[in-house]
Amino acid sequence: MATITSKPAVEVSATTDPLQLIDVDHVRFHVGNAKQAAFFYAHCFGFQIEQVSDLTTGSRDASHYLLTQGNIRFVLTSGLSAEHPASLEVAMYGDGVKDVAFTVFDAEKAFEKAVRNGATPAPGGEPRTLRDEHGAVTTATIRTYGRCVHTFVSRAGGYDLVNVKKGGVFAPRFRRADGPGACAPAGGCAPPSGITPVLAVNEHNRKNPCGLKYVDHLVGNVEMGRMNHWVAFYESVLEFSMFKHFDDKDISTDYSALMSKVMASGNNLIKMPINEPAPGKRKSQVQEYLDWHCNTPGVQHLALRTDDELHSIAALRARGVDFLTLPDAYYDRVWERVNTMLTSHGHEAVREDHEAVRKLGILVDADDEGYLLQLFTKPLQDRPTLFFEIICRRGSQSFGKGNFKALFEALELEQERRGNL
Repeated sequence: MATITSKPAVEVSATTDPLQLIDVDHVRFHVGNAKQAAFFYAHCFGFQIEQVSDLTTGSRDASHYLLTQGNIRFVLTSGLSAEHPASLEVAMYGDGVKDVAFTVFDAEKAFEKAVRNGATPAPGGEPRTLRDEHGAVTTATIRTYGRCVHTFVSRAGGYDLVNVKKGGVFAPRFRRADGPGACAPAGGCAPPSGITPVLAVNEHNRKNPCGLKYVDHLVGNVEMGRMNHWVAFYESVLEFSMFKHFDDKDISTDYSALMSKVMASGNNLIKMPINEPAPGKRKSQVQEYLDWHCNTPGVQHLALRTDDELHSIAALRARGVDFLTLPDAYYDRVWERVNTMLTSHGHEAVREDHEAVRKLGILVDADDEGYLLQLFTKPLQDRPTLFFEIICRRGSQSFGKGNFKALFEALELEQERRGNL
């Protein structure tokens, strides 16, 4: 039986920085139907439907599905009543990211320091510990831009991050999605007899991997004039620093523009670009997001890292993932631009097959550290809000600055099709 207490789950050294972030513990989505959404992300993007917390495990207010791939952990949450916060948010915003949660050594101490630094606790976000005979998980949550929050997560016993990464149980009241009954962190559930839908999709994904490894970065959209406010928030509250800065001269077309500053945690492990619209002849993609998101800031896209862009994009296209389309003219100039940059800094030229890159519609860019390959999906639901980026880094730690114009022109074509340009 799981119990909730106000005591921290772990004791750490007083010399440990409470805001040292260990990992992206998970990204929580609020969705209209977690069970159905789980199958969408499993079928289209190759995620394992790993675990579930619902009425059968004692979760009476909401249903939660844990999806995993590599070191990526998504939690899809649906309210089980009209009054649940997830139900209210889905009614306002549609499906989208609610929480970017960070693993820390001590969630209570991280929360206390963040609040001292100026953070506002989220409603119901004060530290609490959910524990059972296997271990404990302590969480505490602060508000960030718009609808989004950050939860600090510390883990103890069978629920520590090492076990979770190996497929151990995520938290009390979770069980394996493809087996009956609750799971023990160090053990597991006996699989059911016969083939269930979850077993079938998980087995297919194990045999046909998409190769997504972890969250490379998460991009937030905020209102015009508020980017610097949130930059200061991440600097003062979470002790991030600015990693990159792009202005409207970097990110613009003949019609629209935006500005972006990339914030990074102290160890550069976690990167969170913040975008705001800039004045233009027509509506930018950031403003389109805000228009369809109740004029509320939020996470626009997640960039998921792969070690093999060609394999991942080919696998995702075969599953029906819809990506932005680039004009063929993009490839008339890209190789000379990219390879000239690489050779001028003593790096090897792009080693991926150029024709395969073109056929798959992949973007390529380079800087003084190497090159990257990237491609962006179209919106993942009917509202033109959340989408994914699939990115592979060959040394480059930038964000595809050389692709901004081509990318934004492709986005504008899609905005025009939707009547939102």
